[in-house]
Amino acid sequence: MNLFETFRERVVTIVNEIVAAGDLPEGLNLDRINLEPPRDTSHGDMTTNAAMVLAKPAGMKPRDVASKIAEKMKSLEALKNVDIAGPGFINFSLSNSFWHAQMADILDLGVRYGDSQMGKGAKINVEFVSANPTGPLHVAHARGAVTGDALSLLLRKAGYDVTTEYYINDAGSQVDTLARSTHLRYLEALGEDIGTIPEGLYPGDYLVPVGKALADRDGDKWKLADEAEWLTEFRTFAVAQMMDLVRDDLQSLGIKQDVFTSEKALVEAGTVDAVFKTLDEKGLIYTGELEPPKGKPVDDWESRPQTLFKATEFGDDTDRPLKKSDGSWTYFTNDIANHYDKYRRGFSQMIDIFGADHGGYVKRMKAATNAVSGGEASLEIKLCQMVHLMKGGEPMRMSKRSGNFVTLRELIDEVGKDVVRFIMLTRKSDTQMEFDLQKVLEQSRDNPVFYVQYAHARCHSVLRNALEALSVADIAALDLKDSDFARLEDPAELEIIRTMVNWPRMIEGAAQAQEPHRIAYYLNELATQFHGLWNKGKDNASLRFVLTDDKELTLARLALIQAVALVIASGLSVFGVDPLEELR
Repeated sequence: MNLFETFRERVVTIVNEIVAAGDLPEGLNLDRINLEPPRDTSHGDMTTNAAMVLAKPAGMKPRDVASKIAEKMKSLEALKNVDIAGPGFINFSLSNSFWHAQMADILDLGVRYGDSQMGKGAKINVEFVSANPTGPLHVAHARGAVTGDALSLLLRKAGYDVTTEYYINDAGSQVDTLARSTHLRYLEALGEDIGTIPEGLYPGDYLVPVGKALADRDGDKWKLADEAEWLTEFRTFAVAQMMDLVRDDLQSLGIKQDVFTSEKALVEAGTVDAVFKTLDEKGLIYTGELEPPKGKPVDDWESRPQTLFKATEFGDDTDRPLKKSDGSWTYFTNDIANHYDKYRRGFSQMIDIFGADHGGYVKRMKAATNAVSGGEASLEIKLCQMVHLMKGGEPMRMSKRSGNFVTLRELIDEVGKDVVRFIMLTRKSDTQMEFDLQKVLEQSRDNPVFYVQYAHARCHSVLRNALEALSVADIAALDLKDSDFARLEDPAELEIIRTMVNWPRMIEGAAQAQEPHRIAYYLNELATQFHGLWNKGKDNASLRFVLTDDKELTLARLALIQAVALVIASGLSVFGVDPLEELR
């Protein structure tokens, strides 16, 4: 239950009652009424702009409208006080008994607490990674992979029907380069001395087993054959092997995408032709010449007639070519087909996670999706900035296996999948980040993944010790949901309850903004409050979690601790991180 939405509905009901009584005019637009936490917590738990947005259309002063609303709000049992502030904001605080009553919901729902129906089952396609199938995934892919997967988990928790997708770029020249690189490793497996890998081919050792597999399967069948004979076979085999490698890499990160779509298959199925026909029938294709690129002169620029898409009619900076000089489709045309295919599969909402080097692709893809769907589909694109991999403050050395980058699997082997996932989500994806392999393993307050996991493990440590102290076999035997939560009177205890009750609102807000990193901030705040309460108990015996001479208060505090653990676990599940019950 999003508490702020619940009380917004109550404010709207009150406004309708005032309208019905004739004290406000009919026909007021109530959609702009919102509730949010006040900037200054001393002003209460919530504030509403209701009077501010209704005053002008009602022909009244904001404070006069506020006084009518506030007077009726005072009758709400859950409220402790209601005040009018400034030009007409209405601030109010909720009673302690109201906060205590929310504890039962948290304990009852467990990690499902925060689940929302906000999305109403709307279908969303989230495409992420989509790396060229020419080698193992590397650190830069890790950020896009984690961002896409966590965003998908967040949207599902918010009530959306999410399909995750990987678009395999297997129709371009880079796949021919992969085939030629594999052929070289095939010859090596047959005993040939291949010498230094020629420039332009992929040098990584990851192709050694691919070449060997072909040699084991086909022997020297292709050794003396012309390229035209083996290229297609080697391309197909190598792409399949690389995609198996990619799937394994993603699996090691806890990611299993729902759909893998082949660019080559789309072309062969005629989807690109269908896109061209659709745009042509809409009058969005013409033959013209583009201006040379702005900025630094391009030496080999040659103005020539091209087949162009009217991208500028849909917000792009320039019209875009759909065909190359040899008459084949551009990468952009194939990418339009990919999104057209999604639209035909029933996705009117799409999200793509791109690397920062694709920033110039954003406007054209949004324009193309709008055009090809007749305005019925929307595309959001999230950019992931570079990750600078460090170790002890020094740049991480390159990998022999990949040839020129650090692989995702090497990163996971070094620090573990949960650390990779959590740290990648501690900052907004469009900001650059440093990932120091030593710092992310430190057991300190400055390491966010440790700090949050430590809070969860600490909760379970308290519960285990409490069972022993109370001579009880398990938590279920304590019936914590029936505890007297009114005994939780310390301000720090109430503050933790307020933060936990804000979890459903956090889920909906993060989902609406499509920003999973907000969850990291929330979890850090809750962990900080819990560690603070723990420390207060060390200094003040009356605030300890287990008091053998006061079982009623002990049970209430154990319920609080269990609730904290459940909310942290709920948050970590959005990140795809396993909550730890013990730290070693």
